[in-house]
Order: sequence, then structure tokens, then C-alpha cells
Amino acid sequence: MKVKQTKFMRLSGLEPLILNENSNFINVGERTNVAGSRKFLRLIKEEKFDEALDIARHQVDGGAQIIDINMDDGLIDGKEAMVRFLNLIAAEPDICRVPIMIDSSKWEIIEAGLQVVQGKCVVNSISLKEGEEKFIWEATQIKRYGAAVIVMAFDEVGQADNYERRIEIAKRSYDVLVNKVGFASEDIIFDLNIFPVATGMDEHKKNAIDFIEATKWVRENLPNVSVSGGVSNVSFSFRGNNTVREAMHSVFLYYAIQNGMNMGIVNPAMLEVYDDIPKDLLDHVEDVILDRRDDATERLLDFAETVKGTSKEKTADLSWRENPLQDRITHALVKGIDAFIIEDVEQARQEATAPIEVIEGHLMIGMNVVGDLFGAGKMFLPQVVKSARVMKKAVAYLNPFIEAAKSDKSEPVGKILMATVKGDVHDIGKNIVSVVLACNNYEIVDLGVMVPPEKIIKTAIDERVDAIGLSGLITPSLDEMVYLAKEMQRQNFEVPLLIGGATTSKAHTAVKIDTQYKNAVVHVNDASRAVTVVGDLLNKKTANAYVAKLKKDYDEFRTKFLKRGKEKSYISIDEARKRKYKIDWETSEIVKPKELGIQTLEQLSLKELVPFIDWSPFFRSWDLHGKFPDILTDKVVGEQASIMYEEAQQMIAEIIANQSLKPKAIFGLFEANSINEDDISVQKKGKEVAIFRTLRQQLKKREGIPNISLADFVAPKERNKTDYVGAFCVAIFGAQELADSYKAKEDDYNAIMAQAIADRFAEAFAEYLHKQIRIKHWGYAADEDLSNDDLIKESYKGIRPAPGYPACPDHLEKETIWDLLDVENQIGVKLTESLAMWPAAAVSGYYFANKEAKYFGLGKITDDQLTDYSERKGIKKEKARKWLHPNLASQ
Repeated sequence: MKVKQTKFMRLSGLEPLILNENSNFINVGERTNVAGSRKFLRLIKEEKFDEALDIARHQVDGGAQIIDINMDDGLIDGKEAMVRFLNLIAAEPDICRVPIMIDSSKWEIIEAGLQVVQGKCVVNSISLKEGEEKFIWEATQIKRYGAAVIVMAFDEVGQADNYERRIEIAKRSYDVLVNKVGFASEDIIFDLNIFPVATGMDEHKKNAIDFIEATKWVRENLPNVSVSGGVSNVSFSFRGNNTVREAMHSVFLYYAIQNGMNMGIVNPAMLEVYDDIPKDLLDHVEDVILDRRDDATERLLDFAETVKGTSKEKTADLSWRENPLQDRITHALVKGIDAFIIEDVEQARQEATAPIEVIEGHLMIGMNVVGDLFGAGKMFLPQVVKSARVMKKAVAYLNPFIEAAKSDKSEPVGKILMATVKGDVHDIGKNIVSVVLACNNYEIVDLGVMVPPEKIIKTAIDERVDAIGLSGLITPSLDEMVYLAKEMQRQNFEVPLLIGGATTSKAHTAVKIDTQYKNAVVHVNDASRAVTVVGDLLNKKTANAYVAKLKKDYDEFRTKFLKRGKEKSYISIDEARKRKYKIDWETSEIVKPKELGIQTLEQLSLKELVPFIDWSPFFRSWDLHGKFPDILTDKVVGEQASIMYEEAQQMIAEIIANQSLKPKAIFGLFEANSINEDDISVQKKGKEVAIFRTLRQQLKKREGIPNISLADFVAPKERNKTDYVGAFCVAIFGAQELADSYKAKEDDYNAIMAQAIADRFAEAFAEYLHKQIRIKHWGYAADEDLSNDDLIKESYKGIRPAPGYPACPDHLEKETIWDLLDVENQIGVKLTESLAMWPAAAVSGYYFANKEAKYFGLGKITDDQLTDYSERKGIKKEKARKWLHPNLASQ
């Protein structure tokens, strides 16, 4: 359901969550609720808050975009528990990156939470149950704290239990909030009460359909609001029969989301894929949910007994080969099966007047089905890339016949230039976007990686492209994109500019790039949006209106973003140094490395690295979200994730057998001391051989909270104690060559898979080597015994931060590591002019051993530190500004 909105809810933890017209359903995790989780209740009662944090972390890893926290229990001090838990969450970046929902029936607990929670949260909940006066007072307080609010469909008479009561209470609540309190309409979320169906009571028959229809009314008549609810309530009558419950949840959500429900509490483990629900079960469930028959409840109760305890079984057969030709081709494309595509397109060619008709007809009909399923969330990126492989194989077979017939090829709907900008070497995301666009009949001009701006400009002119897509991973890439936008403006380009990549954001696009180019600039944050965005940009009938709306949106975003940045306070670099992280160097243990000096590692087998692979980022690179291994059994993406995992294992086995990838590493352990507060002097036999320059946090913090620099973790020279640091670089060679060999076979899927696996091997190598440093070469944790999960959680002693990442964002420090270790000459890893590492599957950084060393984010710094830093490094201030501009408070 497309609802016309003028304002959108903006929530945040460490990261923003914006509910706009392109947002998918927002899932609220509820396991950190003492009323909803016995385990969580027990942990809170026993004050095992660290274990309770793991439940919150598991929810976020599992895909919850908001986490609901409730401490309402008679045997708990709810206020104290809420404050303590929220404070602990604030120190866990992997949890607090998502917004918090403060859930309580007691105002004192809600307010205590509001006083400590970071970011913009949601209050759950308020209602008219005790009259307008209290409702207005609580809403006013919530507005003062800047939170969004859930409003229950409840008034002085009681809970809304039918359609009329739901819309009556929602309308009254909305009018009071917006007109009397001045509450932002986009910050209102209505919970319209999801009640059970199929209870056997006639008055409950319409519970689901009344909620769905009330949702539609609320979204259409109360501007900018959201609608939420607890989905599991609808299937309460079928406790113990998960097959039926899963189907009921999926059917309910299918219709509720179509009618405007945009967030809710849903257990992903209790969902079935709508299209996978058996037809007979689907009919029975829909009869109940939609109240289509008087005897719907009785029929479902009877039918439920026939599916109780049954499980889904995969059946692999070739019965689809008996279908008509078009159905077979469509099936092959949707399922990514290329075994029979040649014989099918040959049959199609024999029956067609001209070979081009097979592409324009049979194949494009099938690819349109793929596009529709992907757009509806019923296919995932890996499946689409496999579809593209089948399509390419078919087209490659047909092309000689087309050429022989001297016929024009199928006209693409548009031509898109794709490039990773100068100095940057990462292109997995770009390649996936290219494949997805190609599946939708766009011609792709892919210039690859490290593409200079003049080549992008010249190719765009020569090829007369309809749009340009730029990708980048490292910070300097942002400047390249700004430069290209300026150059496109100078040369009077009119084609849209698409921006994507890990370091890019809507904020940078709106503030830095959009201002330099008068035509369309749009940030594309994932491949699933690319087709829609490009389609809107190139639609001749609606493009002007779309671009105008886009420009207005970015202008409004830019104004708010720049205003928001001025609200934070920063202290001087001198004051920050006074508030440094203090270690008691008289008692702190300093362990001398067992092996000082530089060593290389080039004879390692990839088999040694396999146990160290963190698989969760592998799936994220394919837009499949969830924590490994739970993702393999996820009800939504589990089947596809399992297929990919098996295929990755097969490719790894082939890579090891063929020695297609080669790991190399270099590392060094050195004497060291911190000097000049923020520098680290690296020494060899007492002689200084390098200086690592570090940066210090400058955000104004509460009294007693330090402003940290990496130099704080190394003993100061004036203490007359010799300390130690390390540096390293690991790389996987051969990934590009392996990917190119697959591309030569028109196999983009395995080309991307090869690069993704190489990246996982590089990270695993870094993890493996760090462990060897801790237990062997440095030996400060010789008795360490950690599982791979512990390593992924960084439960070890010491840290290995990397230049370009949050604690040390200056990529220029890589040059110091390269000079110190002689990286390029020793193992062949090069730095591009933008200081990206080549080969791309590479990791470099430092080693710190102190038990108090920890990871942190630098945040914004002020001009006085920029000046100080450039002077310490002996470079011009403008050069330092170029590399640090995302971290400048003035930006």
C-alpha cells in the first residue's frame, strides 16, 4: 500500500533508521522483555546483565531493527534495571547501533529510560485509558525528550476490539497529540490491538480483518503515522502447532503490510514464506484471517490436526521439464538452472521467425518474472545473480545466430556506466548491482576498478550512457565522487549520477555531492533499490517530477543534517589530552615479545585459515542478513543461505585443491613508547625507526569519561619503561584472476563468489595471525583457549586496529607501516594513490597488547587538532584535511 506522506519517522541508535516510502517492514525484537522471555527475566533477576546483553545482541544480529526493553516485574526494581541495562547497551556498538523501544506501564521507568538512552528512541506506550489530562501530560514529556511514541487503541471505556472503536480512538488520540500537544505526526505509532482468531467465539471472527481494515483507514486518514502490533497474538489459539501458527503469521502480515502496517513484533523463526505455504493450508488460514466463511474456524481446527508435527521436505525432481516451453525457460531463469537452457532456447529458436525473438520474447518474459519476484521480496540477490548466469548462457548461444541473420540485437532500456573510482579497488557490490541491472535489460559499461575521472567522463560521452554509477569503499573515494560531480557539471552533463559503496551515505551524498551537480544525484544503499531508482530516473514521463522530489528531499535532509552537527560540543586538543585514558604504568603488566623484529609468512595452507572464517559478512555481501550459523535455518532466507554456504564450501575445496589463491603475510614486533601525548615512537635496539601518529577523541563527555587515543595504550617514554607494539599486513593473491576466469565463461555468480571468499580468507588470515602473535611470537597470552565465536566477538586480550577505521581514520598511516615493514618489496602488496591495498583481499594494521587496550571510534575532531596533527606529521594542513574531512567537526 502506497501511502502519501510528507514527513517520515527518523529514529536512531548509533545509526539512523528512517521509515520512508522505500522502507521494508520494520521488525521489533522483543526478547529483551521480562514479560516475553523467561530466560531474560531469569537473567535480570539473577543480575546476570552480561548474559542478558547477549540476548539483545542476538536479536540485532538476527535482523531486529529496533529492540524492545521491558523490566516490568514485581520482583525487579524496574527503574534501576532499565537504567543499568540501557547504560550497558550504550557501551556495546553492535547492539546500540539500532534504536531502543522503552517499554513499560510505569511512567517512572519510562522517564528513567528516557534520561539515559542514546539516540532517538520509541516509548511503548501511552493511551487514553486514564483520560486526556494524563495522556497529554505524558505525551508532552515524551515530546520534550525527543522520542517517538506508541499509542495503544485504548480509552476510558476499554480496549478497541472492533473496526469502529479502533478508528475512533486512533482519530481522537491523533487530534489530541497533533493539535493540543504539538506532537510530530511522523513520530506517532498506533498499536491497533492484534487479537486471536479461530477461538471458537463468534465475536472473535473479525479480529484479524478488523485490524487490517483499521490499519488501512489509519494510514490513509491520519497523515504520516505508523502502525505496529504483536503478530504472534493472532495465532494464540493454535499454541503447539507451529506449522499452522507460522502460516497464520505470514498470511496476517501479507495482508496487514499491504494495507499499511509498517512495523511490529515478529519472531522470524515463526514465519513461513507466503508463497511456500501449501495451497490447502493457505486456503484454510486465509478463510480464518479474512473471515471468508462462517465455518472457517471449524474447518481450520479439523485441518490443523492433519498437519500437526509435519515438516517440510525438499523434493528434487525434473517434472518441470514436462511443462510448456515458456514455462520451462521461466522456471530455469527463476531457479538459476542452466543445465537445460541451451536445448530450450534452441527449440525456441527453431520455432521463432528470427533468433532475436527468443531474447525479446521467451527470455525477457522469464526475466520479468525474476524482476517481479525480486521486487516483491520473494527472491534474493544470490538467486538473481544465478538467473543472470542462465540468461547470459542463453544469449551467448543465440548471438552467433543473430549475427548470421544480420539482425539488430534487442534494444536495451538504458545504458549504465559503472566504475569504482580512482585509487579504490573494491567492486563486489558494484558487480552485484551491475548484474541486477543487466537482468532488467540495461546495458552495462563496466570500467572496473581504480578508474581515473577523465576515463569515466570520456567513456560516458563516447558511449552516450544514460546514467553513471560510482562505487567506493575507502574515505578518499568520497573526494573522487565530489570531483566527478563538479566535472560533470562543468561539462554540462545531464545524466543522473548514482553513488554507492561502504563509506558512502545519504548524508555525504546530500551535503557534498548533490550540491555540485544540478542534475540528479542519488545514493543507492543496496542492490535491491538499484532497478527501481534507475527506472524512475530514466522514465521520460515521470523523471522530471522524480528528480525534483529527490532534490527537495536532499535539500531538506542537508539543512537538518548541518543544523544537527552544530548541536554537539567539543573540547580543545589540550583539554582532551588532560582527559586521556589513564593506565597505572607502575602496576600494568608489560610483556616483552619472544620474537622481536620482522617476519614473513608465505608457506601457509588455506586449510589453516578455514576455521577462522567469519561467515556472517559473507552473507551480508549478498544482502542476506542474519548471524551465522542461525541464518542457515532462518525462515525467510535460510534456504537460500544454506545453498550459498554449500556452494561456498565446494568452491573453497576447489580453490585449495587447485591452489588458486595464495596467502602471504608480513609482521613486525618492536620496542615502543608513547611520546608527545599522541605519538608512538617505534624503536629497534633503542633507535627510533618510525613514528605512528594517532588522533584523540574531542567530543565533550561526562566527567570521568576519557577522551581516548591509541597512544594511551603504550607506556609513555618519561616512565622509563620499554613497551612494545606491532604492525602487520596479510593478503590473498589470485582472487582477481580467478574471478576473471569465471567472467570469461559468462559466470558472474561464481566470479563474485570467488571475490567474496577471498575477502573472507583475508579477514580469517588476519584473525589467524593475530592469534599466533598473542600465543607464540609475542606470547603475552600463551595459554589462550578461545573458540572462533570468541575470536569474532574479540574476546581476546589486545587489539589490532587498522588505519582508515574508526580508532585511526587516517589512511596516510599505512605509508608508515609500509615503510617500516617494507611491505611491497617483501610480499608484493601495493598501495594505490588513494592508499587502498592491492590485491583487494588484504588487511593491515597495528598490534597493541595491553590488557586495557580497546576498540573505540574517534568521532569528530576540531580544527585545532587538525592543525596539530598536520604539524606532527610534517604535512600541509590541506593534505591532512583531505584524508580526515569526514571526521572534522566543521564538515
